Amino acid sequence: MIRTLTAFAVFFACSPLGAEPLTGTAAFGDWRSDAPGVQRKITEGDLPTPYASRSAGNPSRQIARPVNALPKAAPGFEVKLFAQGFDGARSMRTAPNGDIFMAESWRGRVLIFRPGRVDGQGLRMPEVFTTGLGSVFGLALGPAAEKPEFLYAAVPTGVVRFPYKVGDNEPSGAGVWIIRNLPDGGHSMRDLAISPDGRTLFVSVGSLSNVAQGTGVKPGNIAAFESARAVGAAWGQEEGRAALLAFDVNGDNRRVYATGLRNCSGLAIAPASGLPWCVVNERDGLGDDLPPDFATSVRAGSFFGWPWYYTGSNEDPRHKDVRPDLRERVLVPDVLFQPHSAPLGIAFYDGGMFPSDFRGDAFVALHGSWNRSKRTGYKVVRLRFVDGKPTGVYEDFLTGMVADDASVWGRPVGLTVMKDGSLLVSEDAGNTIWRVSVPGK
Repeated sequence: MIRTLTAFAVFFACSPLGAEPLTGTAAFGDWRSDAPGVQRKITEGDLPTPYASRSAGNPSRQIARPVNALPKAAPGFEVKLFAQGFDGARSMRTAPNGDIFMAESWRGRVLIFRPGRVDGQGLRMPEVFTTGLGSVFGLALGPAAEKPEFLYAAVPTGVVRFPYKVGDNEPSGAGVWIIRNLPDGGHSMRDLAISPDGRTLFVSVGSLSNVAQGTGVKPGNIAAFESARAVGAAWGQEEGRAALLAFDVNGDNRRVYATGLRNCSGLAIAPASGLPWCVVNERDGLGDDLPPDFATSVRAGSFFGWPWYYTGSNEDPRHKDVRPDLRERVLVPDVLFQPHSAPLGIAFYDGGMFPSDFRGDAFVALHGSWNRSKRTGYKVVRLRFVDGKPTGVYEDFLTGMVADDASVWGRPVGLTVMKDGSLLVSEDAGNTIWRVSVPGK
């Protein structure tokens, strides 16, 4: 049963905007320095050496949201509770008519929120679109964005496609497995995105392990091994993983689109370039401030280093001299986040409600750290773009979900822009969805 709240919440933050981005060592803070409007820009040159600090095991304690505790947004924005009471509130997508789809991972369901369907307290009440999907995470509507014929749903081992037309509150026919035999185990979230021309379905597949240690003997002919797979591909138990895969939208013609992405947890298509963007959870065990998580555009054939390198040509000491031939082929991601922030969702802003300079920027949900002595993440940040290109700067947009050094009450996961231009944020600690809007619009 979907639970409700007795009153909705509204918050106006008072943090100043327009300050210069924090750079260098100042950019590596913790939750105490987070506030709406705070900007950071981390570059490859800012990184410490491996093991400059001890690698921490510091999982957060998840608590009930304290009375009157609310997410904090910038001045001029309003935050209200949209819905609550789920069991694994994860990724979301908006249909052309304004319906909202959400993956409820731990119940294996896809929920749908219809405009105007609310309870007595004004909170949205979902219907079950489909169930029986195991750990469902990624969703996509397509292949045509404006007139989708299917809902695609990703589970750890594959993708199911349901017949759908705009306005349906349940599939109009049985679901069909169009992709099977994705690698199971390890990082199990599979996100989805469809190319603007409606021809390509992108599927992210994370690594099995942290950094591919103990995966077996290096192939004797590495050139032949890669020619049948992709640049930088790992072997053994990691073969076929840590990659962005591409398929025809019917599930045929499987190919590796990009490699070296340890865990591309969130996928979206950038409106300006038409390229897929990944938000990536990087590896653990190298210290508090290494290596940065990231968000980046991904072109066909790209290689981002995992497990051999990170953030460009920085070699992981746990694979010293294993692949020196790759050093100059590793790309530096577009936007670097504080290490261990754990980005899980990304959405580009294409609405008309927020100020005009938001249009074309992206929002990223940071689920929060465990491998860092000073807690970071547990917030939503805004990626700043100029003329469709990332600046490398990211800005705190929604904060306030950390109660103290040990405890948190919110862990952002999914993002979607509603048809009216407001932003929805799902989180899986309190299992709520929050709506961020501009009052009067």
